[in-house]
Amino acid sequence: MTHEKILAQYIKEFEIKEYIKHHLKRVGYSTAKLVLTPLGEKIIISASRPGLIVGKRGQSIKQLTNTLKKKFNLENPQIEINEVTNPNLDPTIIGERVANSMEKFGSARFKGIGHKAMEDVMGAGALGVEILISGKIPSSRAKKWRFYQGYLKKSGDIAVNGVCVAYTAAELKSGTVGIQVRIMPPDLVLPDDIRIKKKSETAGVEQKKQEQASQSQQAQSETKSEEEAKPKQKKVRKEKKKEGYVEEPAAADDSEKVDSVKTDDPVQTEDSEKKTSDNP
Repeated sequence: MTHEKILAQYIKEFEIKEYIKHHLKRVGYSTAKLVLTPLGEKIIISASRPGLIVGKRGQSIKQLTNTLKKKFNLENPQIEINEVTNPNLDPTIIGERVANSMEKFGSARFKGIGHKAMEDVMGAGALGVEILISGKIPSSRAKKWRFYQGYLKKSGDIAVNGVCVAYTAAELKSGTVGIQVRIMPPDLVLPDDIRIKKKSETAGVEQKKQEQASQSQQAQSETKSEEEAKPKQKKVRKEKKKEGYVEEPAAADDSEKVDSVKTDDPVQTEDSEKKTSDNP
């Protein structure tokens, strides 16, 4: 895929998410994800109230699939809906809840709305929460109100990847009010969270380590005994056949040279005997 196709795919996914977010208001919408499959496009929607998205006899979800197919030129869109297990820990759902209640009751009760949402989040077990409401509330001059409780990281990698953030807006008579929700989930592991274990907790771990060490030693001893019990195969060495050859005598000094006479030839031996007999 070229860069243009990749960018077009990301832009298309962003537009689909924005459309679903604006279309599914007051349903507890959380997230949407586009997945490409061999059969077509698959859209996974997470919400706190999936029954309202499906509708009576699945009419509303059929309308949504038809509109997505026509508007975004999708071949065979399939919508899958998942239910959010704990909506009080989802910042998108909390922000939508605050926006809906402010549109319903107005800006006069924004403090009670903010405190109630904060208590719901902390009651669900969150480590920390922060809700920022900015706009013309309660007067005609714009202000920013902050509701916070617990422990919340503001910098570092945990603030970027660990803290859940969501942005929503509420349309009031005085104008648009922005809502920002930050939640630190309870299962987040902090790097500065150091806990010293008690002896009772470490005793079981040490026993397990000793048992594992003893088992490994037993296994090693068993393997050694099996190897010793096996009969050793004798190594047969192949001896090379030595070819016959005659070793030449070592060269002697000039003073100690002696003429060598070969006695293997029978003719030479007879001639030498005759010469010795003729001479007196």
